[in-house]
Amino acid sequence: MSNIAPGLAKARGRARRLAMQAIYQWQMTGNEVNEIAQQYQEDNDMQNIDAEYFQELLKGVVSSVAEIDLLLEQHMDRTAESVDPVERAIIRLAGYEFMRRLDVPYRVIINEAVMLAKKFCADNSHAFINGVLDKVAHHARSTEVTAQAGR
Repeated sequence: MSNIAPGLAKARGRARRLAMQAIYQWQMTGNEVNEIAQQYQEDNDMQNIDAEYFQELLKGVVSSVAEIDLLLEQHMDRTAESVDPVERAIIRLAGYEFMRRLDVPYRVIINEAVMLAKKFCADNSHAFINGVLDKVAHHARSTEVTAQAGR
């Protein structure tokens, strides 16, 4: 289990939700990431959101999208571009966290992604996302997954 304070965990969960929406907007519009980030910061009450984490997630996904897609596509039967845009935003966000945020436990990343899918995607999308991210976790976080399985 994560050693993160409950308040920070909720603020990061909100940051993930907002980042997923901003990533979706970037995917659909191709607008400049700094412009999208500024818009989201202005349009949302950032008081209960980890704004720094939001910025990192959004800009990190955009700057690493080719690397993230390569990781994801090793564990899917299709290209990342062919995945529903909302699902794609969620798995790209999770892919970034798997690769760059080793301080965030893989189970937290998967759980947060599944919760976003249940809220924003079609009925069974969460099962697809869970399946892909479980495979990614075994690849990208094999030591952590093995250690958790041994508990």
